[in-house]
Amino acid sequence: MFRLRGHHLLCLLGYRGMGYSPAYVATMTNLHQTLRTAPETKILLVLGPDDLCKNFPDSQTYHCEDANIHARDAAVLEKLGLQIGQVLPWQEIQHRIAQNIVPHDIPTLCSTCPWRSYGYCEQGVEEIKAGKGLRIID
Repeated sequence: MFRLRGHHLLCLLGYRGMGYSPAYVATMTNLHQTLRTAPETKILLVLGPDDLCKNFPDSQTYHCEDANIHARDAAVLEKLGLQIGQVLPWQEIQHRIAQNIVPHDIPTLCSTCPWRSYGYCEQGVEEIKAGKGLRIID
């Protein structure tokens, strides 16, 4: 089981092998590949720092406790009809994303995200809505 905060549910859709540090990328890649190949994997929704945040590099400004990040988490969970403390399989989260999120939601939900300008998350939402699941990372 993985522990994830709200906004990371959407980050997984846009993940393309980039990240804040080599350790962060390794953790995110492992998580992404596990969920892609085993969508029955359970996710525990948490408040605040999660399994990805623990690998945020010390050399950068730690933002995992910032108010705007907590607000982003809450907005994503609300949009998906989920709550902190819930445990559910990734495939159920994907289903909820497909039913409740559209690509045009990303600019609002993720307005302060430094990765948003790439447009990968919008593409990821489109792929989930098309039933493709998480994309293969080269």
